[in-house]
Amino acid sequence: MISALIRSLRPKQWTKNAFIFAPLVFDEKLLYVEPLIKTILGFFLLCLISGTVYLINDVVDIEKDRQHPTKRHRPIPSGELPLNVAIWAAILLPAISLPISFLLDPLFGVIITIYLLLQIAYSLLLKNIVIIDVLTIAAGFVLRVAAGVPLVEAERFSPWLYVFTTLLALFLGLGKRRQEIVILNGKPGGTRAILREYNIPFLDAMMSVVTTGTIITYAFYTFSAPNLPGNHLMMLTIPFVIYGIFRYLYVIHVQGNGGAPDEVLLADRPLQANILLFGLSVFIILYLVPF
Repeated sequence: MISALIRSLRPKQWTKNAFIFAPLVFDEKLLYVEPLIKTILGFFLLCLISGTVYLINDVVDIEKDRQHPTKRHRPIPSGELPLNVAIWAAILLPAISLPISFLLDPLFGVIITIYLLLQIAYSLLLKNIVIIDVLTIAAGFVLRVAAGVPLVEAERFSPWLYVFTTLLALFLGLGKRRQEIVILNGKPGGTRAILREYNIPFLDAMMSVVTTGTIITYAFYTFSAPNLPGNHLMMLTIPFVIYGIFRYLYVIHVQGNGGAPDEVLLADRPLQANILLFGLSVFIILYLVPF
């Protein structure tokens, strides 16, 4: 039962919570001990809260997930994890995590609470409203980034990164919706009502717009953010962003494996290498190269 509960918290999807480290890195606080420790603690608290959201989502969608070709194997819809245990876990986890979040930093606690309430609203209502569903997903990523700001007392975190995060999250969310339809052979049926509101041409059109906006926004950040080195070396990281987006599109359109972004990240070696090189480049430019 404990194993089933842990798997229901979806630790593989906790990679999304790494966005909380963005203020630490881009505000150049990575080498400071206190901000680093607070961000790591914030990451684990965010993982517990996001795990709560996954429990709630699986409880709400239990009947629909039982009709889904892959989701029916999850612990809750398969019956491996009793429903009453999942409900109690969804109550106890935030009851423990939220007070600790406020102790870590009051503003962090507020942001985490807003994140939890937004995700509950998504599970109960917003995921059934076309376009609003993916916008809510994007808002969740922005809140992950925002949660890291008070933990490091960020002073120079560029607003461009919030816009970039929004567009990148929309790109990933639309890609996931597209793959869900592909898995169901273009016929959503009764497994997920919102998928009836989407089709592949519509999703491809939106992804084209968001892809362009994501790249342009990051490019603007690299040479216009006030806290970056005046030598504009951050522009050298633009190719990594372009490659990462194009690689994800390749995985979706050519390989047909564009499921959840975390699953793609954990399985695709070129994408992993690209993210590693991107992170290394950012570290060298921000922390090792003199302005």
